[in-house]
Amino acid sequence: MPVKIRLQRHGKKGKPFFWIVAADARSKRDGKYLEKLGTYNPNTNPATINLDVDGSVKWLENGAQPTDTARAILGYKGVMLKKHLNGGVKKGALTEEQAEAKFTAWLEEKTSKINSKATGLQSDKDAAAAAALDAEKAVNEARIAANAPVEEAPVEEVAEEAAADEAVEEVVAEEAAPEATEESAEKE
Repeated sequence: MPVKIRLQRHGKKGKPFFWIVAADARSKRDGKYLEKLGTYNPNTNPATINLDVDGSVKWLENGAQPTDTARAILGYKGVMLKKHLNGGVKKGALTEEQAEAKFTAWLEEKTSKINSKATGLQSDKDAAAAAALDAEKAVNEARIAANAPVEEAPVEEVAEEAAADEAVEEVVAEEAAPEATEESAEKE
C-alpha cells in the first residue's frame, strides 16, 4: 500500500486550514487517513504549523512519499533534516548525541529567524498605525480650525473703523454734492 504524506483541506471557503496526514495514495483528498501528523494554517503571517516531527520522520523512514507542498512544510519544520541525520547515525557517521545537537542548533536558529520576522512585521504594523493616527489628528485639527467661530474684534476697534467709514462717506457725499449743484445751475 503506497503511503503519501499530504494536506487534507478543512476550514471554510476563502479561509483554508489544512491537516497534515499520512494517507493511502488511493484515498480521496479529504477522505480516510492513517495518521494525523499536524496542522497548517496559511491565513496567519507567518503561517502557523504544528507538526509531530518524530511521527513524520517515522513515516518517512518507512517509505511514505510527501507531496510537493508537504515536503516544503516538512523541510521548514526540520523533519527532512532529522531524517537525514538519522541516516547518518545508522551508517555510523554520527553519534546520536551529535545528531541531536545539530538538530537542536538548527531548530534554535530557525526559531530566531521566525521570531525576528514576526517582530519586524509587528513593528511595521505599529509604525503604520502611528502614521495613520497622526494623519487623522491633522485632519481633525484642520476641521476644527475651519469650523471655529470668527473672533470678534474689540469694541474700540469696531468704533474706530465705523468712524473712519463715516468720514469717508461724508467726503464722497461732499464731492458729489458740488457736482450736482453745478449740473443743476447749468440746466437753468
